[in-house]
Amino acid sequence: MTLYTVTSEIFTENKNSYIKCKNDNVISSFIFKYPSYMIKPECLNGLTRDNDDDINIDRQQEGKLLIEHHISTELQYVGLQVWRGALLLADYILSNPDLFRDKVVLELGAGVGLTSIVASFLAKEVICTDIDVKGILKLIHRNFMRNKAYIKSKVDIKGLDFLNLKWPTFYKKIIDEPAIILAADVIYDETVTKGFVQTLTELLNSNVQKVVYITLEKRYVFTTANMETTAPMYEEFLDLVKVKQFNWHVEYIKIDFPQYFKYNRLEQMVLIKIKNKLSK
Repeated sequence: MTLYTVTSEIFTENKNSYIKCKNDNVISSFIFKYPSYMIKPECLNGLTRDNDDDINIDRQQEGKLLIEHHISTELQYVGLQVWRGALLLADYILSNPDLFRDKVVLELGAGVGLTSIVASFLAKEVICTDIDVKGILKLIHRNFMRNKAYIKSKVDIKGLDFLNLKWPTFYKKIIDEPAIILAADVIYDETVTKGFVQTLTELLNSNVQKVVYITLEKRYVFTTANMETTAPMYEEFLDLVKVKQFNWHVEYIKIDFPQYFKYNRLEQMVLIKIKNKLSK
């Protein structure tokens, strides 16, 4: 049987500098512009400001995340790559510091950990989770260590499988604590998508207000059966979410917030906010 591999567009479109590791992974440099609140006062000398007294974006300082990842993988291991959704969600976090500052944040399907690392710039605690295959949890740990100069929060890296919701009591308590849940580009496979929605259902079945931020990219395919172009996984996700609308409040967030990372922010990209409706 032929095994098909996929490669993230991030690797080809940005031509990020990278070095090869001994384990056949690479370490890429992801450059980002500092939001004004991250620039230390002593670094402001020499920066120009506009009429609103904001620092001119073109003169902002830049930071660099070093992220270990795979270049290509089989479909079931795409979490070992970096995808646009992770960068879009990272941009949203940096654009809205007050939503994330001093919060406990849980990321589902964190992949190589880029979005969790950015959340740790602001959060009180970040619980970074993914299914423990192909050494991904150890890889996430290495990425946090590489970028420890930016980390401001407590960090907990844990295994979590969307297809196994039989969590021990102590474990359920840990992952039930966060008020904010993040997920980037986990909508790509029918089985995984169903498991992801079931996981959200478990987490949002709470008397505590929780907010979920989900980024994804509508990936269109042409079907000869219906002679039309569709985004099947996105539509599958929406169908599953519609069943939950009685208990969930779903909102689409415009993606016109500032862009700090370098990637193509396509119109097919989506940011969805979900809140659980608390019983009165």
